[in-house]
Amino acid sequence: MRVHIGTDHAAFELKEYLVEHLRADGYEVVDHGATTYDALDNYPVFIIPCAEAVVAEADQGSLGIVLGGSGNGEQIAANKVKGCRAALAFNVELAQLGREHNNANCVAIGGRFVAPEEGLEIARAFLQTPFSGNERHQTRIDMLTNYETTGSIEG
Repeated sequence: MRVHIGTDHAAFELKEYLVEHLRADGYEVVDHGATTYDALDNYPVFIIPCAEAVVAEADQGSLGIVLGGSGNGEQIAANKVKGCRAALAFNVELAQLGREHNNANCVAIGGRFVAPEEGLEIARAFLQTPFSGNERHQTRIDMLTNYETTGSIEG
């Protein structure tokens, strides 16, 4: 599976850790940066291209990991990309629910709130959990997709 990942300075160390370990797990990791630590960089520069790549490869099953200090801004930025469904997760259960119930294609993790090992557990849980396919969950996703394209939740 191809995994796109992006961060700003606030989770740079976590990103480096995740890239190393996910590649060792056999994932094809595409690093959208930051490639060096810069305390003045801005997360949209890295997060938006990451989310765009995930959406562009939706038919291939690619997923994304967006990282920052809290994960909040990164989740918001990723969700500005049409077709992206980013879920904020600060534990394994939230990562799993984001996939199972929301068919999230990106997970947002706050590097200031999890240790690297915890971040890796969250990322692995997200990547390994399938969407449930439950009709009620799909109905809700369809409503959101319809709103995103037409401005109405009605199909």
